[in-house]
Amino acid sequence: MSITSLTGLTDIAQPAAEARVIVIGNEKGGAGKSTVSIHLSVALLCIGKKVGVIDLDVRQRSLTRYLENRTRWMQNTAATLPMPAIVRVEASQERDLDKAEAEESQRFLTSLARLKRECDFIVIDAPGGDTFLSRLAHMYADTLITPLNDSFVDFDLLGDVNPQTLEVLRPSFYSEMVWNCRKKKAQTSRRPIDWVVMRNRMSPLAARNKERVGGALANLSKRIGFRLAPGLSERVIYRELFPAGLTLLDLSESSSNVAFSMSHKAARQELRDLVIVLQLPELVGAEFSF
Repeated sequence: MSITSLTGLTDIAQPAAEARVIVIGNEKGGAGKSTVSIHLSVALLCIGKKVGVIDLDVRQRSLTRYLENRTRWMQNTAATLPMPAIVRVEASQERDLDKAEAEESQRFLTSLARLKRECDFIVIDAPGGDTFLSRLAHMYADTLITPLNDSFVDFDLLGDVNPQTLEVLRPSFYSEMVWNCRKKKAQTSRRPIDWVVMRNRMSPLAARNKERVGGALANLSKRIGFRLAPGLSERVIYRELFPAGLTLLDLSESSSNVAFSMSHKAARQELRDLVIVLQLPELVGAEFSF
């Protein structure tokens, strides 16, 4: 069963009250997908929205472990933290490819339908690889966020460039996959996928490579149709918060086991800027408390 034959199941995932589906997708590992997923989820919760998350990384489960750590932190400290509803979609154990894809489709679409009945937003952490579940999630995205480390190594995920002129020669396999998912979604639901590429782990220092990557991304964005967004800078705090399941939005100047610094304030502003740049229609008029 291919992704193109899933249109018959569309009604399963289209209840009357539509939640916005935000997919965090990138076929390379280490780009910060889970960090973006948890921080965006908690940001939406802080704005007063109901949020559900689906962890499709069936091997690493970084987002699931992050939320398990968060639950353990609340149990040990008696703290009350905003928590999204979470659904894990397991990979099929079927050996037959068609049966495996049919089973995974049903699991994913059933989970999506359940969360759509309960939530305003659904954040999906896609796996760092080309899998059937990842392609399926991309096809159901309303907003697609692709975190990208600020280097030409990761730029290769999106497109091929001339090494001398940095002219974009052709889109990559991932870009082509996103393009196909956009066409399929337009055919089945007539709703577009808003694709946002965020430059993650950017150095605060001006550098020639940083400028060259930015120019190449700007050229490619016009060619294949994505928007550029500011990402999250490289900060040790993200790795330090993972064992406790905390986010930057859980820290405060007065009550936190982590020393609050100007760096944390700057990181919060980056997160706020990201939420603003996403231009989510459901947040028009909403007040940000962070």
